[in-house]
Amino acid sequence: MKYIEINAAGNFNSWNPIRLNELNEEKISTDLGQKVLFENEYLRIWEVVLMPNEKLPFRKMTLDYYWMAASEGMAISRFSDGKIILMHLEKGDSEFLMHKDDPATYDLENIGEEILFLQMTEFKVEQFSNKRIIQDILKRNVR
Repeated sequence: MKYIEINAAGNFNSWNPIRLNELNEEKISTDLGQKVLFENEYLRIWEVVLMPNEKLPFRKMTLDYYWMAASEGMAISRFSDGKIILMHLEKGDSEFLMHKDDPATYDLENIGEEILFLQMTEFKVEQFSNKRIIQDILKRNVR
C-alpha cells in the first residue's frame, strides 16, 4: 500500500467544485461501507465494492475500524480538512484507523480500471478496538 498526499490540508483551491459542494451541502452519513455483512453488539463488518470511477460519498468516521483490500486498485480520498490522498492498494493490504477519539470525514473514489473490493470491520466497543490486541490476533492467524 502506498499513500501519496496530493493536496495539503487547508487548501481547497484545487478541489473540483462538485466535490466541494458534496462536502458542504450533502447529508454526511456515518455508514462505513455500502452493505453490512455481519453485525453484533461488538462489531459491524462492511463490504465496499466500487466500480471504476465510482465513489463512496463523504462519511463521518466516529468509530475505530480495520480495513482490508480484497483486490488491487487505485483510489483517491478527499478529507473535510482539504487534504487529498492517492492510494495504490495491493490485495491483502490492511490498516487500522482510530477515529473514536478523533472523528474524520472523507470520501473514497475508485480511480483505477478494475473493480475495487474492500472489507471493513468497525469496532463498537472499546476493548475490541485496541490496536495492539488486534495486531496480535492478526499475527496469530497468519500462517
